Amino acid sequence: MRWPLIRFLPRQTHFKFVKWAPIAAAVSALLVVGSIACLATRGLNLGIDFKGGELIEIVTPGPAPLNALRASLARHGANDPQVQGFGAPNSAMLRFKPANGSDPVQAVNAMRTSLTQDFPGIQIKRAEAVGAKVSGELLTHGFLALGVALTLMLVYIWFRFQLQFGLGAVLAVLHDIVLTLGILSVLQIEFSMTSIAALLTVIGYSMNEKVITFDRLRENLRKYRRMPLRDVIDLSENERLSRTLITGSTALLALAGALIFGGPVLFPLVFSMVFGIFVGTYSSIYVALPLVLVWGVKRGDEVIPAPSKAAKAAAQRP
Repeated sequence: MRWPLIRFLPRQTHFKFVKWAPIAAAVSALLVVGSIACLATRGLNLGIDFKGGELIEIVTPGPAPLNALRASLARHGANDPQVQGFGAPNSAMLRFKPANGSDPVQAVNAMRTSLTQDFPGIQIKRAEAVGAKVSGELLTHGFLALGVALTLMLVYIWFRFQLQFGLGAVLAVLHDIVLTLGILSVLQIEFSMTSIAALLTVIGYSMNEKVITFDRLRENLRKYRRMPLRDVIDLSENERLSRTLITGSTALLALAGALIFGGPVLFPLVFSMVFGIFVGTYSSIYVALPLVLVWGVKRGDEVIPAPSKAAKAAAQRP
């Protein structure tokens, strides 16, 4: 049974995507420059993973009350309290930054005392500080993972399509990453290791969009050898537009619940992914394809298979 609202989507569209490419290029350039300027001036709101802080591992008599533990940390003056399950259901990892100007050792001891008072029977397995050096290494390794992912994807698209396609895809994904980091900097949303995971997810979704876009473009380049490249791009995008709308809206619907009801812990992760879906879809049309249009493609490399004898005979029948 078909979803009845699908019928409102047009079966075929005739939008002139390439016509608006110069305006989109100017908008993208302004947004990228603005994002870089904001990152240089305001920076990212780094979380405990990248700034350092205090870590306490606990074991509770029953299942760990994560929300109550988080509220207890905030009530006793912890900055940026983070609580997550760890291993068994009655184990939890508490991370927080001590109050400004307080001694880290005294802050940990005070928090241990407060936790034992608020939660009788709790056991403190370990308590330690996450130093700035370790946090800096995590940040470096996180962005190194992003660079490796981009490089491997460039090689993949180079082999599957052409180098022009690979460069266009990587530049478009870089555009998506810069804009996502820029919005996180503007809104000062916390940037942690989960944000790195969100950026990797954005890279995967965005690159998947580029592969589908280029695959449809390559098919039409085989069909319409004499059609101008800009017209082939418009045709290809119009053919896959309904698929893009359905896929993007499905992903957004899946993330909407977590964005609204996930609370402050999930918000940075889900927000980055939602924003990445928007910019990833946009960059597929107005960053990757215009770059291919500027650089051009080798249309003679694709060989159309010769028709079989049966097909020739069928074509000659009256």
